[in-house]
Amino acid sequence: MFTLVYQNDDFLVINKHPGVSVHKDDNEQALLTEVAKASGDKQLYLIHRLDKMTSGLLLLGRHQQAASALSGMFADKTVQKFYLALSAKKPTKKQGTIIGDMAKSRRAQWKLLPSKANPATTQFFSTTGGEGKRLFLCKPYTGKTHQIRVALKSVGSAILGDDIYGGEAADRGYLHAYSLSFTHNDEHYQFVELPSHGEMWPELPSDWQTPWFLNWPKLPHQK
Repeated sequence: MFTLVYQNDDFLVINKHPGVSVHKDDNEQALLTEVAKASGDKQLYLIHRLDKMTSGLLLLGRHQQAASALSGMFADKTVQKFYLALSAKKPTKKQGTIIGDMAKSRRAQWKLLPSKANPATTQFFSTTGGEGKRLFLCKPYTGKTHQIRVALKSVGSAILGDDIYGGEAADRGYLHAYSLSFTHNDEHYQFVELPSHGEMWPELPSDWQTPWFLNWPKLPHQK
């Protein structure tokens, strides 16, 4: 279900395994209860969410004051988040920024719109993933539902194993919350967790191992 990565008095970082839900409509408390049993906490606070198919780093608050501060960082977009994804299809562009409003579509899908009133913003690099696959390193500036899944589909590269968005069949959905970087109580934290589930993940380029140092594309408001 999860692997404990780090803990201090204020928060825990876990590596959530793929296929485990953190959403309320899918028994959210089951994951938090199991983590609390392992950490000895009476209550844990979910700071952000990962889709059920998505594995990787998840931040949990250990008390209400810390949870409020950490949630505020996500709301203020001061947390750097990096994701890995794998697709069987080449993108229409190898790197760049995908910006657009998101709206609910048919079934459980979301879609990207050309408007930019309250847009989802995702930066990405890509490289060969071996055997005709494409490996992506994504940096979402916002935190919209299914944001990376929709963004990669919009450039022609639906994620492997993502049956909602037309990805080719695989042993899992190949999206992984790879790295978190943030400052809390004047201390800077950087976490990196390689995928530990999935038969198709390729070896990462060496410069992707410190994703915060990459020359990320400029966002419009940064120009």
